[in-house]
Amino acid sequence: MKRLSILFAVSMTALQMFAQGAVIDEVIWVVGDEAILRSEVEEERLRAQYEGQEIPGDPYCIIPEQIAIQKLFLHQAELDSIEVSESTVANQVEMRLNYYISQIGSKEKMEEYFRKSEAEMKEEMATTVRNQMIIQQMQQKLTENINSTPAEIRRYYNRLPEDSIPTVAAQVEVQVISFEPPVPQEEIDRVKQQLRSFTERVNSGSADFSMLARLYSEDTESAKHGGELGFVGRGQLVPEFADAAFNLTDPKRVSRIVETEYGYHIIQLIEKRGERVNCRHILMRPRISSDDKVAALNRLDSISELIRTEKITFEQAVLMFSQDKNSVMNAGLMLNENSGSSKFEYQELPPEIARQIYDMQVGDISKPFVLMDKVKNKEICAIVKLKSKTSVHKANLVDDYQIIRQMYEEQEKMKFINEWIKKKQQETYISISPEWQNCDFQYPHWVKKN
Repeated sequence: MKRLSILFAVSMTALQMFAQGAVIDEVIWVVGDEAILRSEVEEERLRAQYEGQEIPGDPYCIIPEQIAIQKLFLHQAELDSIEVSESTVANQVEMRLNYYISQIGSKEKMEEYFRKSEAEMKEEMATTVRNQMIIQQMQQKLTENINSTPAEIRRYYNRLPEDSIPTVAAQVEVQVISFEPPVPQEEIDRVKQQLRSFTERVNSGSADFSMLARLYSEDTESAKHGGELGFVGRGQLVPEFADAAFNLTDPKRVSRIVETEYGYHIIQLIEKRGERVNCRHILMRPRISSDDKVAALNRLDSISELIRTEKITFEQAVLMFSQDKNSVMNAGLMLNENSGSSKFEYQELPPEIARQIYDMQVGDISKPFVLMDKVKNKEICAIVKLKSKTSVHKANLVDDYQIIRQMYEEQEKMKFINEWIKKKQQETYISISPEWQNCDFQYPHWVKKN
């Protein structure tokens, strides 16, 4: 009866749309108690087209099947009481909307392109993002007990056809000592004085904060939007900035000057929503003079000489001198954020470091050099040591155990998920409109034979 009531309700909605002169929607699939509408498929096709995603086949076959699979996972997640953080969902929605606006040009153009208001898009995006996160958690829960033993990985590797063994690119491990040249106090004072003048102009009404941000802020991404960051939670901001932003109460006033690892900021509140805040900021960074950089490079040259003459080890020098907080407690060893390991392909390294080590031998120490910290957008001085170097090779169990282990476990998880979907197909009521059945589905049991 519940299934019939869903179909009746959808049909009545279609009749109402027809009476208003709108395009008639239709139910094309039913999975359990959930209907899939033609409009859902059309919207997914439009979104994929805009985002440049290639659909490998007929979208009117592939997209409804993907939606049906999602509904199987969502139904199981409801049974297992899986929930996600609504603040995380909201943050993801804001990021997607900001991306669309930056690509299309404005909020108005975005609404015109998608033929929906920003509020409607937010609501639909929230549902999409929430479902994606729930499905991901559901899949992780289903496969959480799939582990591997060394014996299983050896058997898997030994059975791999030669042409299925991946080629591993040349990789290196790099240790680094880095520090920022000291900034003269007069340069800090100059930056602060300019920020104070901006504050006075905004508070007096003689200047608009967002215009000043576009003209002067050194946070180039937010400057494009008048310094606006979008709604963020406290955990997404560095502590000093978060404390200042969340303490603001008057949107017409500007914060005190706030110092963070990125530079100096002034902040203007736009709106608070519970544990999230939307604000504008102007970031300015003190400039480092050429003399300061030369002094820092000379200091590093002296440190490298101490290491080469074996007065101290590289690891001891890291603890004594390095300001790189990400590696200082790891003997200076850089960690690859993409893989979680200490091995990098050359293109994964900052280009300044890649150029230094390309012709180095294991154990060599570079000359001092300057590189750009892309996160903080500031210059730092460094020396690096090449800890290890592996040439291009076919993956093997000695050098690439973790890569092979990951391949094996991903394969086993995919097998489990595929079998789970096939099992759910047999257990779930599924109905597909006849004109939508003529497809070469990835999972062949959607259409039940009588």
